[in-house]
Amino acid sequence: MKIGILTSGGDSPGMNAAVRSAVRSAIHEGFEAYGIYRGYEGLIDGDIKKLDVSSVADILHRGGTMLRTARSERFRTEEGQRKAASVLDTFGIDSLIVIGGDGSMRGGLDLTKYGIRVMVLPGTIDNDLAYTDYTIGFDTAINTVLSAISNIRDTSSAHERTTVIEVMGRSSGSIALYAGLAGGAESILVPEETFDLSAVCRKIIEGRNRGKLHNIIIKAEGVEIGTEELAREIEARTGFEARIVVLSYLQRGGSPTAQDRLLASLTAAKAVELIAEGSESRAVGMVNGLIVSYPLEEAIRLQGSKEYDRRFMELADVLS
Repeated sequence: MKIGILTSGGDSPGMNAAVRSAVRSAIHEGFEAYGIYRGYEGLIDGDIKKLDVSSVADILHRGGTMLRTARSERFRTEEGQRKAASVLDTFGIDSLIVIGGDGSMRGGLDLTKYGIRVMVLPGTIDNDLAYTDYTIGFDTAINTVLSAISNIRDTSSAHERTTVIEVMGRSSGSIALYAGLAGGAESILVPEETFDLSAVCRKIIEGRNRGKLHNIIIKAEGVEIGTEELAREIEARTGFEARIVVLSYLQRGGSPTAQDRLLASLTAAKAVELIAEGSESRAVGMVNGLIVSYPLEEAIRLQGSKEYDRRFMELADVLS
């Protein structure tokens, strides 16, 4: 049996750990492992190479993805999907492991129409896949933001200013919420919550009245107000100098944490196990500390149903 492995969409720390686990687990089962470079775009182009145990040596601790990644407009078309399926058939690959987020998962489902078995691993820093508690790269992204908060707090205190830190999260505020709570942010703004500028400014003024020298505001990029506009409004209403820090792609880089390496390694090994058992296409993740899998169609139907934990926000408000 030949198993193809690709990473798609935005990269996330831990993807390399997943590739390593998938390749070595496949070889252990007696299968051949093939790396598909540049995601679905590379699949259409036939950018495929057979991998061995040595091919994935010394990548466990590295961020990014050795298979590289890309977004593919061609794969969004039926013609592109047929071409991708044809390339897999040409290489004799009948099972595919896809490491990526929501779009990658939906792309995997498209390929199942052509008789290809697809196992999806949750590779995204946004933690926005509903079938799993955590996604590969999320923990590393949080810790990257925490490190930035610590550094920014030092200079914010020295200059007695407010700093608005923009983090990734167009539709999910998970990074902002977790990092803001763990980092002691004064206010956390997420897409799931209605934005209240007066409440944010009031907290800044009240903090200043009790001798507070600085304020850290964590804002997910998907919040309805622009980051520059927010900083201007804060400065105008509070009299505090307000600066902006946009972390952007810094959150995707860096060596993955132990938690992300474990999640990546365990889910990839489970995907190979499911292929060996002859399972149908599934999405593999973690729920309540256990590695689980769902039929791929069911995992996609669950999208949009991930509950936002209001208790985190309430606790962050109390502690700030």
